[in-house]
Formats: sequence, structure tokens, C-alpha cells
Amino acid sequence: MIIQSYIQTLVSAVEQLSEASSYTGLCHHHRQGQPLPSAEQLERIVNLARAILFPGYFGNSSVNAQTMTYHIGVNVEQLYHLLVNQIQAGLAFNLPEEGGDAETLCEQARLLAAQFIGRLPEMRRTLATDVEAAYNGDPAATNYGEVICCYPAIRAISNYRIAHELLVLGVPLIPRIITEMAHSETGIDIHPGATIGHHFTIDHGTGVVIGETCIIGNNVKLYQGVTLGAKSFPLDEHGNPIKGIARHPILEDDVIVYSNATILGRITIGRGATVGGNIWVTEDVPAGERIVQRRG
Repeated sequence: MIIQSYIQTLVSAVEQLSEASSYTGLCHHHRQGQPLPSAEQLERIVNLARAILFPGYFGNSSVNAQTMTYHIGVNVEQLYHLLVNQIQAGLAFNLPEEGGDAETLCEQARLLAAQFIGRLPEMRRTLATDVEAAYNGDPAATNYGEVICCYPAIRAISNYRIAHELLVLGVPLIPRIITEMAHSETGIDIHPGATIGHHFTIDHGTGVVIGETCIIGNNVKLYQGVTLGAKSFPLDEHGNPIKGIARHPILEDDVIVYSNATILGRITIGRGATVGGNIWVTEDVPAGERIVQRRG
């Protein structure tokens, strides 16, 4: 009787979990021959991209000037094929169940993968400025290699720059997965939709949040715990949040934001301004201004 009771409980659970009303909005209906993006494969993609962007620091450590072309070529070929597969999966994920044939999606994925790889040289140039900013901004840094190997900000920023380029190309879903991988690893949450200039750095990093519509200029430095978020969410006539509007801060060139500052809404922190720690900012800050907590 006890065993029969267990079986009845399991059968009842299966029946309830199989009811369409219970999984509406929670279930992805698989398309034959169109797999979902793979977190494992996307991690391989990020690792390969890092090995190309920072040769010798990631991937094969024996690379040198004589073998550089060979190693880069091998990694680019592997990266291309992995990207095609995963981009196709991302494109399929965003289509209605009956939409898009595999060959058309594959051709589109090939084009996007090639375009992404074509942007790697410029991405490396920008990441080199991020490494320089981290090194120059931290007296504890002994050399660039230490910054590249050890600093969580470089991991998070490199993931962001990879994801941002994919997003700009129109690749769905995958950019968010890539930045969330870095978020899980470093505690730094950068939305791939944010726009960030060169010589960007985050000191320490844990707890930093950078929202989707943020615009960050050049030579900007953030400390741990900084939030660049939205102050409110405008609603439509049905009470649902309106998507796609600019709702996060603009930080102009040469801005410094110290630890645990919270900057909310579509406001502008002017060029060369300094925002002190533990401050709540919801209004524009003029260029060159220095705002700190007032003494009670």
C-alpha cells in the first residue's frame, strides 16, 4: 500500500507538470534539427577569443613571434566553426516555431561569424587600452601580464566586449549568456547593450552593475559596488514595463565613481566629474564637479 501511494504521488505530479497551463511561458518548444545554444560551447568560444586577443596568456602558452600566425590561424578557424553553430542556435531560438529553415539560418550564421572575427583586431586594440588603464590605476599592479591573468575586471570587460560586438551584429540571446558567464565568475554585471569607450577599468569590481542603455565615455574608472541603473520603469496602458527606452546614466570622459555609489536614471555625469562613495545620485552632475557625502 505504501509503494502504491508513492506511485500515485508521482503519477499525479507528472500529470500536473504536463498540463499546458502550468508551463506556459516556461517551456521552449524544440525545433527539429535546431538545438539550443550551449553554455559549454559558448565558454569554449570565449576561451578561444581570449586566446586570440591575448596570445600566450590564454590557450597555448608556448606561442611566440615565429608561431604566432599558425596559432592565431588555428584558433580563428576553430572559433569560426563554433560561432557558426552557436549563432545558428541563437537565431533559431528567437524565431517562431514554424519560422526559418536550417540552411538559411546557417548561411546567416556564417556571415555573422565572419563579421565578428573581422572585428577582433579592433577589439584587441580597445582591450589593450583597458589593460593599460587597469595597470596605471592600481599601484599594486606590477606589470601588464599580472593584470591580464589575474584581474577580474579584464575577464568581465573582455566578455562584455565580445558580447557587445555580437549584439551589435544582431545575434540574439548569446550575448546575454556570455556576459552572465562573467557575472557569475567575477560578480561584475555588464549588460552587453551598454556602450563603453576605451581605457575603461573597474577596480576590485565585485558588485558592479552597468545597465543596458548606459553610455560610458573614455578613461572612466569605477570602483566596487557601483550601480549604474534605472530610476523607474515607465509603464504602458496595460501596466507593463516599456522596453527599449534609454533609462540608464551617461558617464562622460574622465569620470571616476567610487565604491558603492548608486547612479540612477537617464542623467549625465559630466566630463572629469568625481562621484564619491556611498552616494545616491539621481540628478545631472556638471563637468569637473566633485560630489561627496555631506557631514551630518
